[in-house]
Amino acid sequence: MNPFRYRGTRSHTTRAAALAGAAAIALAAGAIGAPSVLADPGDTATPIKHVVVIFNENISFDHYFGTYPVAANTPGEKLQGSGLDAPSFTAAPGTPEDVNTFTRAGLAGEANPNKYKPFRFTPGQAVTCDQNHEYTAEQEAANGGAMDKFVEFTTKDKCASSGPGMFEHPGSVMGYYDGNTVTGLWNYAQNYTLNDNFWSTQFGPSTPGAINLVSGQTFGVESYDAATGKKTSAPDKYTVGAPTAEGVGTMYEDPDPLYDDCSNKNRTGKDALAAMQGKNIGDLLNEKSVTWGWFQGGFRPSTAAAGDARALCNTTHRNVAGNASVDYSPHHNPFAYYRSTANEHHVAPSGIDEIGHGGVANHNYDLTDFDAALKADKLPAVSFLKAGEYQDGHAAYSDPLDEQTFVTTYVNRLQQSKDWASTAVILAYDDSDGWYDHQAPVILSGSKDPTLDRTICASAAAPALAGQSVRCGPGTRQPFLLISPFARKNTVNHDPIEQASITKFLEDNWRTGRITDSADERSGKLDGLFDFGAARADKVWLNQVTGAVEATPPPADQGAQAAAVKGAPSSSAATPSPTSTQAAGESAGSSSKTWLWVGIPVVVVVLVGVGVWALRNRRSES
Repeated sequence: MNPFRYRGTRSHTTRAAALAGAAAIALAAGAIGAPSVLADPGDTATPIKHVVVIFNENISFDHYFGTYPVAANTPGEKLQGSGLDAPSFTAAPGTPEDVNTFTRAGLAGEANPNKYKPFRFTPGQAVTCDQNHEYTAEQEAANGGAMDKFVEFTTKDKCASSGPGMFEHPGSVMGYYDGNTVTGLWNYAQNYTLNDNFWSTQFGPSTPGAINLVSGQTFGVESYDAATGKKTSAPDKYTVGAPTAEGVGTMYEDPDPLYDDCSNKNRTGKDALAAMQGKNIGDLLNEKSVTWGWFQGGFRPSTAAAGDARALCNTTHRNVAGNASVDYSPHHNPFAYYRSTANEHHVAPSGIDEIGHGGVANHNYDLTDFDAALKADKLPAVSFLKAGEYQDGHAAYSDPLDEQTFVTTYVNRLQQSKDWASTAVILAYDDSDGWYDHQAPVILSGSKDPTLDRTICASAAAPALAGQSVRCGPGTRQPFLLISPFARKNTVNHDPIEQASITKFLEDNWRTGRITDSADERSGKLDGLFDFGAARADKVWLNQVTGAVEATPPPADQGAQAAAVKGAPSSSAATPSPTSTQAAGESAGSSSKTWLWVGIPVVVVVLVGVGVWALRNRRSES
């Protein structure tokens, strides 16, 4: 079976639904005196015109926020790598106390039912072992909802990829950080909105989480031979869960994508590759002519594709322990699993004006392309940011301190952009890494696969989503932060949301319609995290090394300065595209020339649009 056999049918169905939705919106707008046609792709259902999703790796909620808002503030502690004094943290008056943490649940000590009790990683113990975060292992750790078998099923006390400066500990899975290490995230929680009820859409590792982020639909995967590029004669067990007779099943592990030159370690491995059927949010945004892009560290190849020779991705950086890893991880790029949204040969955009639009790069870019677009005031409507491995937060090759540098660097930059007033930054995660979390999920989609599912899923009353097995979820709880002028200050939101809720917000904001058999329909909305009636003018600048609040914007290279302090060679980098570099300069110049001609009308249109939205919202509330 062709992996895209059903795409045409779904395309017509989704397009019809989108057009019907647009017609209904137009009628509603006309009823209150608004324009009867909303054809401009800049038209949105909310004041949000730009969404930036920072999608990091492998953190449970309790792993980062288990004692929030109380930090130990132990004297004399140093940050791993830089050797700087660890920042102290004291919560602001009025900080919410009703945060769903293991400490508030009374599980910090002997009352905790796990074999080892929760313990604190210090700021000097940032680099730890990667835990077991497989689909089945996470269910076994949950133990039917008792949440008491993490040590038996997901802990990894010895680091598989051992290197200098990696901290090992018995019962490592029970370790957590506080505001002396993840200071930046705690400060964002103090100033914006934290949700303590955000979940992976299904159990399992990175790739299912990434696919759920962009489609909410992990069924539709097929396995392909890495050497021939042809579909395997039998479904590969690691790649395809619960396959049908046609060899189509559910993505539940971390196979590399078929449409990526750099898969299988630059195609030197023999593991089966994966391709997805169906649509993702990129397809839906394309149909609405909404600009978007996936921006990932290391996506620019170290050696460009030429003729029959594939691109090579060998750019490396070092984490705070001084250990190097390759920046680009193919299985972290969800759009590379779909032929329609892949950039198989890692081709750079032809120029700055292509970024966010269709073109040779097909919406897949390096992080340097996002930097160029932001500098040129050409931010796409929807941007997904994926750090290079050393900064993505994944235990073993990354850590909370390098992750903090990545997050604060981009939030600081975005707050200085002309588009900040209409921007929402979402910080979310792909999975929990298996780290301890005390809160059991409420299963909304059960699964009874005899090989892969355990009690919490097999005994769930909820049926399988769309009748498809191995999609059990929600799975594990992770942090979620909303950073925006429309985010509520120092607020903890408890609305149940999940990875597919991000897809749902994008669908609703740009009125794209839904994805067939997706979790987007059942997922909770993000609306409760916003306050669209009170846009804020304040901005919060954070130190890109310590995460502490600063009075003015820190220097853009503050993170690089920290790398110099720790004395580790930082990278083996790819060469930037000359075309993109040149285009960035040209675009920045032309932007200033055209502002007087274009800027004033745009401002008028935006103000009218916000007014119409506010009126419609007020009437709907009354």
